Amino acid sequence: MSAYIDAPAESSAVPPHSRTATPKPRRARWVRPAYWGSLLLAALVYCYGLGQNGNANSYYAAAVLSGTKSWSAMFYGSLDAGNFITVDKPPFALWLMELSCRILGFGSWQMLLPIAACGVASVAVLYSAVRRSFGTVAATVAAVVLALTPITVAINRDNNPDPVLVLLTVSAAWFCLEAIRRGTLRHLVISAVLVGFAFNTKMLQAYMVLPALFLAYVWAAQGSWLVRVRNLLVAGVALVVSSGWWMVVVDSIKDHPFIGSSSDGTVWNLVIGYNGLERVLGANAGNGTGGTGGAGGGANFGGTSGAGRLFNDILGAQISWLIPFAVVAVVGALVLRGRRRRTDPQRASLLLWGMWLLTHYVVFSFSSGTFHPYYTTMLAPAIAALTGAGGTMLLRALRSPARKPVWAAVLPLGIVVSAVWAVLLLRRTTSFAPWLWPVVAVLALGGVVALLVARFGASSVATAVRKRVLAVGALAAALALVAGPAAYAADTVTAGAIQGTNPTAGPSSGDGFGGPGGGMRGGFPGGVRGEFPGGAGGFPGGTSTGSSAGQSGFPGGTSAGDSSGRSGQSGQSGQAGFPGGTSAGSSGGTSGGTAPGGAAGGATGELPGGAAGALGGLGDGLRSGDRAGGFGGGMGGGMGGTVSSALLSYLEKNQGSTTWLVAVSSAQSASELILQSGKPVIAMGGFTGSDPAMTLAKMKSLISSGKLRYVLLGSGGFGGGMGGPGGGDANSAATDYVKSICTAVSPSAYGGTSSGGTSSGSTSSGSTSSTGASSTGASSSASSGQTLYECTS
Repeated sequence: MSAYIDAPAESSAVPPHSRTATPKPRRARWVRPAYWGSLLLAALVYCYGLGQNGNANSYYAAAVLSGTKSWSAMFYGSLDAGNFITVDKPPFALWLMELSCRILGFGSWQMLLPIAACGVASVAVLYSAVRRSFGTVAATVAAVVLALTPITVAINRDNNPDPVLVLLTVSAAWFCLEAIRRGTLRHLVISAVLVGFAFNTKMLQAYMVLPALFLAYVWAAQGSWLVRVRNLLVAGVALVVSSGWWMVVVDSIKDHPFIGSSSDGTVWNLVIGYNGLERVLGANAGNGTGGTGGAGGGANFGGTSGAGRLFNDILGAQISWLIPFAVVAVVGALVLRGRRRRTDPQRASLLLWGMWLLTHYVVFSFSSGTFHPYYTTMLAPAIAALTGAGGTMLLRALRSPARKPVWAAVLPLGIVVSAVWAVLLLRRTTSFAPWLWPVVAVLALGGVVALLVARFGASSVATAVRKRVLAVGALAAALALVAGPAAYAADTVTAGAIQGTNPTAGPSSGDGFGGPGGGMRGGFPGGVRGEFPGGAGGFPGGTSTGSSAGQSGFPGGTSAGDSSGRSGQSGQSGQAGFPGGTSAGSSGGTSGGTAPGGAAGGATGELPGGAAGALGGLGDGLRSGDRAGGFGGGMGGGMGGTVSSALLSYLEKNQGSTTWLVAVSSAQSASELILQSGKPVIAMGGFTGSDPAMTLAKMKSLISSGKLRYVLLGSGGFGGGMGGPGGGDANSAATDYVKSICTAVSPSAYGGTSSGGTSSGSTSSGSTSSTGASSTGASSSASSGQTLYECTS
């Protein structure tokens, strides 16, 4: 080990067409096992028990299912196979999951396997990038740190697109560094194309790596300024083409689906609005038409913006464990490179990863738009690379007699600062592994002492002994720094299913909105794992019982709590809320019920199969008696609600030759219906019910052409989900039209109850409530403030 610490790499640029073979250094025996071991570790934490995550994010799961049924839906990234509306992201990540499901069949692990594979591939690419400049020890450390970063473990077990984004951007960094090392234009162009693919995964977030790539190339690439500028211009053309081709094609098609979370139905609006400036500046930034631009209007799950956001109770244990060490390492390593030649590949790599870290830190810390903890997985590659590369450079400086004694203090400083921070993070959740923080402290202290002894020990001590002490000290320090992230990663893997909409790692440690107490366990933050803040029945300002608009969850959502103050499982649709019936929680805090796939519901606020992550008053709720097995082998979880099995059977029986099974208010309800039935369902208002996707003209056309027969409306229509009444007059006009020309279906036709009935919260699947309907039927559309309309042409 010490041999590799001593001599990794005084790297030199390789001439682009050099035919001279450079003799390769002899590998130590541990090198290959270390490489494959790091990949095996990543595969284990990303893939173990993958199928238990069910639908993960049911919004994207529904789009994946639709893409397996229609090639056009796959191309557009449509939520439904009928191509009424797309999801809120470009489709590149969906394509990977859809291809997997087309080959292997639709199911949980089949859908999530490509995402986990992207995570493992990211570890391999980062290993290669670091090894080429800093040696095998640095590369192994970087790979292990990336593999065990808590939020990275969580998101790589989900179907959000971020793992694909990470792989593409890390690969772009690899090719950029190769362009610098080799002096070739080809590698730079490939780097730009990969960023373009990343753009078609998560739009403008992909461009956050461009400052790092630009700085490294401009500073360190071979050739004159003119040559470097010319190469960058060529790469810029490749970036524009690879980024914009899908947007241009889709927006040029006259009858393309409405682009979800846009305000005018175009991809361009989605780029500059919801997936662009709104993420940084808040709701409606860059949205020229004044629409809501999608979900949340700046919904913040990461705490108050500011310099300390990444270290708060919500994000701290997700990503910040090694940020202090990475900062010390990159500063020290850059100073060590001193006055090396401009094209020095090691300094170029340090500049790239340092700027990557700085750019993401600034944007994520100070953005005021919609923010989820899992976004911070984009910091992980930079933190890992700087920890491995900078750490090994500081270790060589510590042991080198040629260096000034002050350098012997830099590495211990980084270890102590990060170890203290790790202890503070671990003590935030005193019930989680209370023995771990003393172990971290002892290992860090012992490691620092051993390193100093190896540097300043008596000169009479044999060199071999000094090397052994140095190796022991370095190993102890490394274990101290990765122990916390490893424990959180292990807890994420073994704790059961994650909540796919807002996945987080480890035990509860924050309220999701920057306040003390509460916690996030892969779901909506709150006092109990996965609940809303402070046990409220909804978003901030909610109360545990929630009786009026704005108090319990979404506007108008009623969510009666149990005796412990936790919200009931279903919320009343109310005014502009998500569809769902009033469902009072039992005094014992349970809500019984059978989730899709037959998994019994656990305590109130939990997802099917005991998965942590309450939805409180959100949506229709996962009610007892839902169709067992669902679609794809019993997939459950995610965000959204289901209708009763009786209503779903009625819709399927009477669909006839129509294209869509039913039209509902939002994608959250539509997603679950698509997953249960496998048939197209219209989400009239997009992700939250606030997109102006359904107009009066569209509604008339769909009904008159016989493509749509049933419309399920709540008492507040479909124009005011989480994002507010963004649908405006168009949605209201369509709603009024349905009410005026369509016939309301009596709930008795499908086993429901009359309007105004409520469920008393029976905990037995299929048992009869006091109203005389089963616990599933009692929560059906009519009793939840919803009405099913039949429309004939």
